[in-house]
Amino acid sequence: MRRYLIGGLLVLSTVLLGACASKEVRSKQTILDETLRSYAATIRWGDIAQAQAFLDPKYRQAHPQTALDLARYKQVQISGYDEQPATPVNESEVAQTVQIGLVNVHTQTARSVVDHQIWKYDEQAKRWWLTSGLPNINHPE
Repeated sequence: MRRYLIGGLLVLSTVLLGACASKEVRSKQTILDETLRSYAATIRWGDIAQAQAFLDPKYRQAHPQTALDLARYKQVQISGYDEQPATPVNESEVAQTVQIGLVNVHTQTARSVVDHQIWKYDEQAKRWWLTSGLPNINHPE
């Protein structure tokens, strides 16, 4: 009887540990999904100042936005944001390709750019950071 009890406890603990591990993976995936959805909404609304909050702090420090950069973003209105599913690069990085529709607010000329995004998971902060920078609206692809 004791052997069955120990065996049962061993199986139960293995199942619980497996559930915790898959919960952590789901949680990381859920955080990614929420981050990508929130970032997409921020870009769709053209809120570049808010979009900077998604940038990796190291990237932000190495590539600060200038007044000219921000003025360029104000010259366009976002007319579309068509994302492809995020694909894993490795355990802590995903890549996503997005086609962004733009309309020049002065000339009403429409064009699009392709944004190749790289997102990296920060274990300490428990969040995803955009490490590839904000969309480059200066050069259509």
